[in-house]
Amino acid sequence: MINNPIGTLSLSKREILRFVSVANQTIFPPLVSSVLFMYIFGVAIGSRVDLSSTGLSYLQFILPGLMTIHLISSSYENTSSSLFIARWHNHIQEVLLSPLSYFEMVLGLLAGGVMRGFVVAVGVFLISCLFTPPQIFHPILLFYFVIMIAVIFSCAGMMGALWAEDFGMLSMWNIYVIMPLVFLGGVFYPVDLLPPALKLATAFNPMYYFVNGLRYSVTGVSDVSIYTCVAFSFIMAVCFFFATVYLFKIGYKLRT
Repeated sequence: MINNPIGTLSLSKREILRFVSVANQTIFPPLVSSVLFMYIFGVAIGSRVDLSSTGLSYLQFILPGLMTIHLISSSYENTSSSLFIARWHNHIQEVLLSPLSYFEMVLGLLAGGVMRGFVVAVGVFLISCLFTPPQIFHPILLFYFVIMIAVIFSCAGMMGALWAEDFGMLSMWNIYVIMPLVFLGGVFYPVDLLPPALKLATAFNPMYYFVNGLRYSVTGVSDVSIYTCVAFSFIMAVCFFFATVYLFKIGYKLRT
């Protein structure tokens, strides 16, 4: 489906260089906040939390959740800001007029979000090595979930950028929907500790399956079947990608 590989790679390169050139704004802030989370929750508070049923220390338990938080946030913010600014300054027309298919346009824009999310997730894991011995039980699964989650929220960022009319609307989905759902998806606590009603509600939270997918990949422990997490993340990634391609195809808020 890629008929113009040079053009697609050029757009991908532009998107990657865009966030690398401002690494002090795109890469280092989530790493700094991860250090604070690991110190406050993992070192200062974690010793008081009993997770003997999981066989993990509290820091080992929350690490995949922290990776998920920053992976989602970085992927979403990269594509949402890139596409919205392109719309705002009207240089998105250069991409629309290029000899790229809509599939290739989305793929090129997607590359920046996926790469930024991947770099940040790896950075968070490497920083965790300063606090706890490193371990990855299932590296292939970890790579799979990082890519799938990055694709989902990079596409969500593009859809948010197309929907938004100003910078306030641009951040609404991330602040009021995505991040609250992530924090309620079992990042800092095992779902088994919740009352039955809240446990049932958590099962309908999509972030719950992303957090547990990464947790199983890193620690070998999960609150839900890993097969469910794998299938759910794949289906969402495919649906979000082709939904974004469709929005480009119909020119949703791209052509005036």
